[in-house]
Amino acid sequence: MNRPQRQLRTAGRSGKLPYGVFKEMLMDPGVPDSEIAKYLTARPKESGPFDPAIVPDPSKVAMTAEGEFDVESAIRWGNAVCRWRRQARFERRVADGERKPVLVSEGDSWFQFPFLIDDVVDQLESDFLIWSLDAAGDTCDNMVNRNPEYMQALVKQKANNVRGFLFSAAGNDVIGEDLLGQPVLGRLLKRHSPGKDAAWHVDSAQLATILSTLEEGYAKVIATIRLDSSLTKLPIFIHGYDYAIPGGFAGDTRRPIYAKQDEWLGGPMKKKGITDVDLQRDIIRILIDALYDMLDRVAGNSTSTHVHVIDARGILSKDDWADEIHGTSAGFKKVAKLFAEKIGRGIRNR
Repeated sequence: MNRPQRQLRTAGRSGKLPYGVFKEMLMDPGVPDSEIAKYLTARPKESGPFDPAIVPDPSKVAMTAEGEFDVESAIRWGNAVCRWRRQARFERRVADGERKPVLVSEGDSWFQFPFLIDDVVDQLESDFLIWSLDAAGDTCDNMVNRNPEYMQALVKQKANNVRGFLFSAAGNDVIGEDLLGQPVLGRLLKRHSPGKDAAWHVDSAQLATILSTLEEGYAKVIATIRLDSSLTKLPIFIHGYDYAIPGGFAGDTRRPIYAKQDEWLGGPMKKKGITDVDLQRDIIRILIDALYDMLDRVAGNSTSTHVHVIDARGILSKDDWADEIHGTSAGFKKVAKLFAEKIGRGIRNR
């Protein structure tokens, strides 16, 4: 039994887990995320749609001044810790001689949902070695323009024969929040008009503007990667999520600790007078389909461009959603299975 495990047993008798022991667990990438998750909670008021604010639970962890400083000094504590743990695991596995395809991933909370849900990248780690740059709440603009990290990572991972790049960057822009923290749906939807269908309720001009900006961002990423002569045929994998389910309807059993039940989709729709469940879901289908249409344009013919769209529409059942826009661990396992199949074909046919 190692030291953290011995002290965990002591903590179980005495009450709260000492912060020092908790930090040892965090700094050991061999400790499963699921074990750490037992000592975490969320700050709903600080959470965004693709950005859950996850922190140590003070009712379970005896926080110290050091602990408070660690949490508050990280802009997003959960993101920072998970990123470090993932990269440490990657380096350990490479050093141990593990021979699996190496990928670089850059994305939002479908690729990194800190601790509470086993996201897509978590689920892929058994089949691939993934150098993760992912962060819940990250936006396309930040990944592409403000703080691009992907090229440096790809160049670094040439030493490990990098085989592919995963990119997930559109969620916040279409069904998340804008820079002012307001739901994007507030701009994308018209007020409810009885008898009008889902397409009528979508502001097509606003949607076109958002998709155009996203298309420019995705095209820039692809073009930048292709400027490196050794990466001209590197498989690039992109996706457009699944048909999210607005929350707050009668019988909705989802109760995320990090957000209101209808915070991001159902609530903004209700403010527009859109309360019919079928109409709400039809509107989301239109938005997600439009996103996939944009991604298909960016990807072109994957045989020649080596850019692959992973179509996750319809993968998650109604019971596979942890909240309005994230799958459960079991749901993301289904999505990851699709990813693994598509990635496997893509890197074999390179």
